[in-house]
Amino acid sequence: KLIYMIRKKILIATGGTGGHTIPAYSLAKNLLNKNFNVKLTSDKRGLKYLQNFESLHLIKISSSPLLKKNIFTLLFSLLKIFFSIIQSFVFLVFSRPSIVFGTGGYSSFPICIASSILRIKFIIYENNLIIGKANKFLLPFAEKIFVSYKEVEGIPNKYKSKLVVIGNLIREEIIFSKSKLKNNDKFDKIKILVIGGSQAARVFAEELPQVFKRCKELEKPIKIFQQCQKSQNTQLAKFYDDAKIDFELFNYTDKIIEYYLNTNLIITRSGASVLGEIINLKIPFIAIPLPSSADNHQYKNAEFYSKKGYGYLMEEKNIKNELFDLIKLIFSDKLATKRMLSYQEQHSDKEIFENLNVQIEKILNEKN
Repeated sequence: KLIYMIRKKILIATGGTGGHTIPAYSLAKNLLNKNFNVKLTSDKRGLKYLQNFESLHLIKISSSPLLKKNIFTLLFSLLKIFFSIIQSFVFLVFSRPSIVFGTGGYSSFPICIASSILRIKFIIYENNLIIGKANKFLLPFAEKIFVSYKEVEGIPNKYKSKLVVIGNLIREEIIFSKSKLKNNDKFDKIKILVIGGSQAARVFAEELPQVFKRCKELEKPIKIFQQCQKSQNTQLAKFYDDAKIDFELFNYTDKIIEYYLNTNLIITRSGASVLGEIINLKIPFIAIPLPSSADNHQYKNAEFYSKKGYGYLMEEKNIKNELFDLIKLIFSDKLATKRMLSYQEQHSDKEIFENLNVQIEKILNEKN
C-alpha cells in the first residue's frame, strides 16, 4: 500500500484568503508526510499567505471573481476566467496529477474546470456551513465533496451521494496542542485575543478598544492581543497606552497558535477555519460575523457553533451596546464558562487526516 502511494501526484487548488489557504496548507503538509508529490496553485493573494511555509511547490494561476457591476466588468471578468482555464489546462496537460483537490475560492475554479475537461478526478472541500459559490458550480463535475459537517446547506439532493464528512481541515499542530485553560477555569485575569481573518477587521480596531477600556471596571488584570491593519498600529497603540491597558499588536501572522495559547477569550470573525481551530483548542470565543460575507456564510458558521454551545454569536451592529456585558458574563459567571468549555471538549478533529487518507486512497484505487 505504501509503495503504491509513493510519489503519486496531487494538485491542490486554493482560493486567496486564509479561510481557503489554511486547509490547503494542512492538506499539503499531510500529503507530503505521506510521500505524495504535491503542488499547490493559487492567485497572488493566496500565495502571499503560503510563501512562508516550507516545502510547498507553489504555482500562480491568476483568476477573477464574476464581476456584475456593469457589462464591461462582467465581460472583463469572464475573459480573465477563460484565460485562467486555458492556463490551467496547459499546466495540467504537462503535470498530469492523479487527483486535483480544490479547497474553494474563485482562484480554485479554473483548475477544477480544466481537470473536468481533461477527465482528471477532482475533489472539492467545503468547511463553511453553506457551500461557496465556486464549489456549488463545481458540484456536478466533482468526484467527491468533502465537508466539515453534515449540516452544510446549499447542496442539492441529487449530489448528496458525493458527500463525505471528514471534519475540519486545520493545522495539525493546533489539533494536537493543548489549551492552558483546562486547568485554569478561574479566569482571574482577562486575556483577550482579537482576530479579524487573514486581512484583519478594520471595525474591530475602531470599536473594540472603547469596550476594553470599560473592562477595567471588572477590576481584573487585563491584556489585549489584537490583530489590526498596519495603518491602524499607531493610533491603536496610543489609545491603549493612554488607557493604561497592557497590549500587544500584530498584523497578519502565521504564528497565531502562540497567541491562541496565551489567551482565555477570543473575539473573532467567523470564518470556518478559525472557528475550527478555536474549538479544537477549547477556548471561549465571541464570533462577530462579517456582515458582507458571501451568502452570509459567516453568520451561518457562527450560528451553528453558538447553537452547539461552543461559543457566543454577536452581530457587528451590537458591539457598542452588548459586547461589554457579554465579556463581563464570561469572566464572572464561572458555571456558564465551564459549560461552554465542556461542550467544546466533546468536539475533536483528531481523525481528520486519517479520514482524508482513507478517502484519497480509495479514489486512487478506483482510478487504477
